[in-house]
Amino acid sequence: MLNIKIISTGKADPATLITSEMLDFRLNKPDGYTLKKSGIIHRRFSPVGETQSWLGAKALSSALSNASLKNTDIDLLISACGVQEQALPTTASAIANQANLPAGTPVFDVNASCLSFLTAMQVAASLLNTNSYKRIAIVSSDQASRGLDWSEPEASLIFGDGAAAAIIERGHSKQGIVAFELKTFTQGRDLCEIRAGGTRMNPNTSLSEKDFLFKMNGKQVMKLAMKHMPAFLENLLKQANTDLKTIDVVIPHQASHLGMAHMIKHLDLEEDKVINIYKTHGNQVSASLPTALHEALTTGRFVSGSRALMLGTAAGISIGGLVLDF
Repeated sequence: MLNIKIISTGKADPATLITSEMLDFRLNKPDGYTLKKSGIIHRRFSPVGETQSWLGAKALSSALSNASLKNTDIDLLISACGVQEQALPTTASAIANQANLPAGTPVFDVNASCLSFLTAMQVAASLLNTNSYKRIAIVSSDQASRGLDWSEPEASLIFGDGAAAAIIERGHSKQGIVAFELKTFTQGRDLCEIRAGGTRMNPNTSLSEKDFLFKMNGKQVMKLAMKHMPAFLENLLKQANTDLKTIDVVIPHQASHLGMAHMIKHLDLEEDKVINIYKTHGNQVSASLPTALHEALTTGRFVSGSRALMLGTAAGISIGGLVLDF
């Protein structure tokens, strides 16, 4: 076990509430079209001027306030975002600047797409257990709305913007990450992508406007993920010397309404054990998992002495999960 203690969590909601009815009107679709396609009642989008780093800093401020901490109490900031604010420098440095962290505070990015928060949790836990740091903030912030191609409903209607943060310290002997697993199946790496923005496609190479927009083959993503999910989960639970019956709460990445339903059915999960905020948030990329964790903690569904399974998929295609004792 990697001993960690979650001191607090926080979230930040973008300013603009977008209902499915509003998108029906915007896209010139019949009433109920967006709700049927997306499974979302409403989600939030960031207006122009609301930056990803500002949103992340707001989530961090919420987490600090919930723990009665100051920004000077953070030893390390890890940005765990699926998409960066810009190619260089790190998004972590932008969040730290917006949060007014003291000069010299170390920061860096961890990027594993939608699984960035889980991966950052494992990295942070490792650093805490080597006594490299005493208190670490992990911030996930994504603005999926900035990269949506509205001509492709499957890839555009399921997303929302948002940010969430967690502050963690080293825990006692019965607190922490019991098991962690991350598997990547690169035959699916082209199934979810934004081609431009890095060294592959830029003004010095050939590119089009659509290269800056999100592209997804949802059916193939689900097919590949579900092919490997049962064996992945069996191995993860074996590492933890546990099974689904001993899990008190399941905190999944809020990928899509079909993905959530498929996971619950095929893994034979009890619905009341699953944190499902998808209808009111959508898929918030990296921010989905920490926002769902925040929901589990603040609603009393993940309490001291209980065990959580955090689980999800990501572009790559990756499957990740951890078993966490609180």
